[in-house]
Amino acid sequence: MEQEFGRFLKELREQRGLTINQLASAAGISGSQISRIENGLRGIPKPATLRKIAEATGCSYEELMERAGYLQDQGAAEAEIVPEWATNKDKRDFRKMLEDDGELMFDGIPLDREDRQRIKDVLTGLFWEAKQMNKRKKPKQD
Repeated sequence: MEQEFGRFLKELREQRGLTINQLASAAGISGSQISRIENGLRGIPKPATLRKIAEATGCSYEELMERAGYLQDQGAAEAEIVPEWATNKDKRDFRKMLEDDGELMFDGIPLDREDRQRIKDVLTGLFWEAKQMNKRKKPKQD
């Protein structure tokens, strides 16, 4: 997966006419980190890093998340994530709640757009890391 994503990132960067250093500067990450990603020497970047790369390249964040293996077919994901007993109220998508324009607070402090984006990035990263870890666990054989 690291090799595939690295090739994709290199092609994307070259399509945009960017050098490694230009992409690094625009994304606010090191050139060596981009080089290691492109060469498959570094694991898949975290969602927060992917967001920076998306903004720097003009590529959609969702496409980078999908190419990195964080996102899967929504139908399959829905079936895995939502338990049968969940009501419609239980199924409210937390990501959508963070994206809505309504007022949100944490510990009595209102969250601005930047706060919401940071929370969304952190939760996305944690969620997909947990999903990947669960995939790696092999069921015990009797």
